[in-house]
Amino acid sequence: MSNDRINADFSQRVVIATNDLPWIPSPQAGVERRMLDRIGSEVARATSLVRYAAASTFPAHGHALGEEFLVLDGVFSDEHGDYPPLTYVRNPPLSHHSPRTAPGCTILVKLRQMALSETTRLVVDSTTAKWHPAEQAGLTILPLFQASGAMENVALERLDAGAVHSEMDCPGGEEIFILSGDLRDENGTYGAGTWIRNPAGVRHSLGSASGATYWVKRGHLCPDGMTGTP
Repeated sequence: MSNDRINADFSQRVVIATNDLPWIPSPQAGVERRMLDRIGSEVARATSLVRYAAASTFPAHGHALGEEFLVLDGVFSDEHGDYPPLTYVRNPPLSHHSPRTAPGCTILVKLRQMALSETTRLVVDSTTAKWHPAEQAGLTILPLFQASGAMENVALERLDAGAVHSEMDCPGGEEIFILSGDLRDENGTYGAGTWIRNPAGVRHSLGSASGATYWVKRGHLCPDGMTGTP
């Protein structure tokens, strides 16, 4: 499998225990990656885990088609601020920044997957934002982003021990990254660090034996892998 095309067939379900993947050095010293899906070389439509060593920096650069990321550990910083664990950031198309970190950090990042119509920068600190109980018992949700007039939505979800997220349709596909606990569906049970990409049209339910917190993005996958936003 070429590094230019990784899990590039978006009609296929993908499950990766990311803790088992090697860290691959990037061209920038102190920055390593675990590549989850990718179309392109260094300028790529990509989903990755990126790890910055302590006191590392990344040169100033732009995001022609946007960037979104969730800080998993440490503190990610740029000229706009400092982002502790479980901070969600969307940098819209044509934005620029100069990343750095003092203690080191790991982020889940998606590149070149936004519509050009998106112009607003978004930062959500999930440790201070308000979680909302769902209609079904045992599920709470922290909305992170909802595309105007489109299917794409991003959230953190939390299932209590023994709870079940009732069967749902995902006509625009779904991605899940498990932050803590265990999550199960009709195909198996998954631990923290698992990344799941379900293709457009999937129908499934989710449950947890011990409880789980996970990042989820739904409605953004078309068969060609581009975003579902207009």
